[in-house]
Amino acid sequence: MAGKLYGIGVGPGDPELLTLKALKCIRACDALAVPGKQKEETAAYRIVLQAAPEIAKKECLELEMPMTKDKEKLANSHREAFGSIKEALDQGKQIGFLTLGDPCIYSTYIYMHKLAAEAGYETEIINGIPSFCAVSAKLNQGLVEQSQMLHILPSTYGVEEGMELSGTKVLMKPGKKLKSIKEKLSEYPDSRVSMVERCGMPKERVYHGAQEIPEQTGYYSLLIVKEQEK
Repeated sequence: MAGKLYGIGVGPGDPELLTLKALKCIRACDALAVPGKQKEETAAYRIVLQAAPEIAKKECLELEMPMTKDKEKLANSHREAFGSIKEALDQGKQIGFLTLGDPCIYSTYIYMHKLAAEAGYETEIINGIPSFCAVSAKLNQGLVEQSQMLHILPSTYGVEEGMELSGTKVLMKPGKKLKSIKEKLSEYPDSRVSMVERCGMPKERVYHGAQEIPEQTGYYSLLIVKEQEK
């Protein structure tokens, strides 16, 4: 009998934000899977290890999944990664794929989820706390109220069109685009801008105001742009 693939959201960084359901599933799985060459260098694995040190003894599939927009390279890496997962599923193993935040939001896991479902394997998503919720809590503020709208923008694909929308904007993973994003933010002087880098992780940094935000940041960064209340 074939195994089952779980996509497990481990939250944004603080191991105390792991859900009870996620931990229960992780402990019950026969093996784990992580998007990286070495599990110890994978953020999602390190988060879980702090809450459940016993996973160090559990089998782990280390899946190299490069960060690229090249569709052909992406497709090839996804097929190769799924090949390892498929082999384990065919052995009847329950596999828990660990992913930062929530598996439903710009997650690498979803590619494995689709391939597994298309191949006829059983799948299940265990949702986690999204990064933008943790960042908003860290800033000690709400994201939206009453009729305000919330927009989630993938920064690496550009934010120009999204910035024109009314409501609160969440700019995910600005990375190398941060300098151009800061320039764009100057066009919205009435907006309140904040950024948190490595929320809930070691070396966490909080920035208030576009001027305070540096022109370069790490991968685990997120901006919140709120319209000032009138």
